[in-house]
Amino acid sequence: LMPYAKILELDNEIQAGFFDAILNDEGIPHLLVSYRDPAYSTIFQAVRGWGHVEAPESYRSQIEQIFDDLQRAETVPDDDSDNDGPFND
Repeated sequence: LMPYAKILELDNEIQAGFFDAILNDEGIPHLLVSYRDPAYSTIFQAVRGWGHVEAPESYRSQIEQIFDDLQRAETVPDDDSDNDGPFND
């Protein structure tokens, strides 16, 4: 067994689930570690984020690249060429 290292932080449960599915599809060994503590409800998650991804160090660059690609995809506006919205005359 290769030792696992903390690779990156995740913001919320939806992001974690989506990222988990992608890493599974890519065959990348990993663990998702939630910061949720039942004794404190979601306080720690609000302060620290949802949790993080752990994986063998040898997969770090691949995981970070996938994450960066997803982040960029989320921030790219849709190219809606018909522009028929209420503010487009």
